[in-house]
This record gives sequence, C-alpha cells and structure tokens, in this order.
Amino acid sequence: MSRRRFRPTLRTRLTLVYGSLFLLAGIVLLGVTFLLVQQQLPGTGNMVQIKMSGSVKGSPAPDTALPDDLADRPYLISGSGQQITASDVPKYLEQQQRKLRTDALTSLLTQGGIALGIVGVAAIALGWLIAGRVLAPLHQVTETARRIANARGADLSLHERIALEGGDDDVKELADTFDTMVERLDRSFEGQRRFVANASHELRTPLTLNRALVEVAMNRKTASADVKQLGETLLEINTRHERLINGLLLLARSENEVLERTEIDLADVVTHVVAQAAEEARAAEVTLAEEPAEAITIGDPILLERLAQNLVENAIRHNHQGGFARVTSRVRPDGGVELEVANSGLTIPPYDIPGLFEPFRRLDDERLVTSKGAGLGLSIVRSVARAHGGEVVARPRSGGGLVVTVTLPAAYA
Repeated sequence: MSRRRFRPTLRTRLTLVYGSLFLLAGIVLLGVTFLLVQQQLPGTGNMVQIKMSGSVKGSPAPDTALPDDLADRPYLISGSGQQITASDVPKYLEQQQRKLRTDALTSLLTQGGIALGIVGVAAIALGWLIAGRVLAPLHQVTETARRIANARGADLSLHERIALEGGDDDVKELADTFDTMVERLDRSFEGQRRFVANASHELRTPLTLNRALVEVAMNRKTASADVKQLGETLLEINTRHERLINGLLLLARSENEVLERTEIDLADVVTHVVAQAAEEARAAEVTLAEEPAEAITIGDPILLERLAQNLVENAIRHNHQGGFARVTSRVRPDGGVELEVANSGLTIPPYDIPGLFEPFRRLDDERLVTSKGAGLGLSIVRSVARAHGGEVVARPRSGGGLVVTVTLPAAYA
C-alpha cells in the first residue's frame, strides 16, 4: 500500500506565502537599517586627537610628545576606577570607541531579530486566521460537494444546495454555478425515475389484458393443439415482460434512500430465500447450500429479501449442471455485516464484471425473449445496497463462477 503523500491545504499555502513575504521584507528592512547605522557610527580611524593642555604642570605644547615624567603619571580614571596614564589615553579611547560600535551593531541585530521573530509569529498567526476567514465559503462549497458525492441515496443528495450567502465575489459565483448544475442533474434524474415508474405502471394493464385473452383462447374446447402451443409461447413471453416491468419498478424504487427502516437479521433472509429457491436449484441440478450467521442490519425487509433473491437466482441460472451455489451471512471485522453469494459457472474476465451491474447486461450475449432473466438482477442489487448505505462488489471465482459480496451497516454500529 503506497503511503499517502502530504499535500498542504490552500489555507496553509496562503499562510506560508504571507509569512514568508513578511519575514523577507523584515530581513531586508533589518539589513538596510544595519547598513545605515553602520555608516552613521564613527569609524576607528576617526579618533579624537588628544592634545595636552596646560592643565598639567609642566605639560608640553600641543602636538608635542609628553616628557617621560608626565607620560607615566595617571591622567584619566575610567568609570570602573582604572587609572590610565597619559600615554595610554589614545589607545584606551580607541578601544572604547570600537567597543561602542560593536555593541551598538550587535544590539541592533539582536534586538531587531527578536522583534522581527515576535512580529513574524504574530503575522503568521494573523495570516492563518485571515486565510481561514477568506476561505470559509470555499470550505462550505467543498463540504457540500463531498456530502453530495458520498451520499448513498441519489434522490436526497441531489436535493441539497450550497446556498452560499455573502458578497458577489468569485467564490459566490462558483457556489451558484454548482447549485445550478446540481439542480439540473436533480431534475434529470427525477424525470428519468418518474418516467420509468409511470411507463411501467401503464404497461401493466395491457399485459394483464393480454394474459387474460390468451388464457381464454387456450381454454376453449375448440382450441386446436397449435393454438394451445402458441398460447403457451405467448404466455411465456408475457411472463417475461411482466418480470421486466416489475424489475424496472423495483429499480426505480430502490434508487431512493430508504427512510423507514427496521432491524433485520440477514441470517433469516438467507434461510428464507434459500428455501424458496430450492426447487429451482434441484431442477437445474445445482447444489444450493447456506451458511447463515447472525448479521443484524436495518432497512426495508422487502428490498433486502429481493436483493438476496436476485443474487441466488443469478447463482443458479448462470451455472452448470452439477455446480454449486453457496449463500453466507456474517459480521465483518470492521463492525459491518455482509451477505456473500458464491457459485460455480463460466470463467468471467475481471474487466467484464463492472458491466454486469448495468441494466440489461447478462453474463452472455443471449437476447432471447424466452430467457428467464430481464438483465436487471445485479442492477437492482446495487441500487438496494446503496439505498441502505452499503455497497456491492463482485470478483471472479477461482475455477469459474462469481463471488458477489454485499456490505451493509450493522444495526448497532
């Protein structure tokens, strides 16, 4: 697993930019001040010329060398009480001037550096707060977009809007544009779901009427064997159309988030669905096994039962004689629950698996009107799982077949 590379946030980058610019400007200012002060301070070459005056008895005339008897006499007493002879006064004054210059420049750099550090920390902290205030609307946009993207129920998530308040700036324009895009997507998905539901309801009536007419024609005493055979074929086609319409209705319903939930043990669902599918498994010569373990979740019992039923039916129908199908429920180590259906069958390439969850996709290319499935089984499974806050994944089974795992939140997580 690759280590995630650290990526500083925009707020951190802005704070670093503000702080770096301030510190750079402070360093330049401190350097310029140092040079100006250095030029103003007298250099060591500009020494005060010591000229002896007549205040000392027997002192020589100005700019003349002191006699030996005067040169060795104390001429100056320093602040620390040190007695400096007249001959040492120029050297002492030069040392004091050099010390004064060094102390002044050192004090300037030290005190200026400390002040610059304190003000720099304050500037960085203030920049962090200001950047947070400036970027707060952008964070609101990001959080709303993340909630919409991570929401399981597409119907409810697309109803959410940023509705950013404030001045007319770039961030406000971005938020309004995002709201407009989400609103158009919401209308599009809602119109599609409404169309599927309405069309499916409208198609139920003529199919029911067709079934009644065919059954009446087949049950006539004067019906010939050809008419009865044709009627059986038409009834089989009508049954497939009914399954298709029921599947479309269930798919449209399962794409909405489940609002009314009850506690459900997946072990009970597994036992019930396996018992219902036992006859079909025997007819297909497929060994159907179950491993139910307590796995309590919350959701719609009808939808979760249909989820398990679709998985079991797919495991039986897309199998071979003498194969097997195994249904398992368990609690995951991370606290969730899962329902797993594994079956033997044809070898499925990994790149074909994502397409199996799309509507009207099958494991083969058969499009016969008499086929048992409508191509909506795994699509309904995925929609039901997401409506319950879960997810479904599939992987090829070693030796052929498929392993489908549905993960759902636990009831007491």
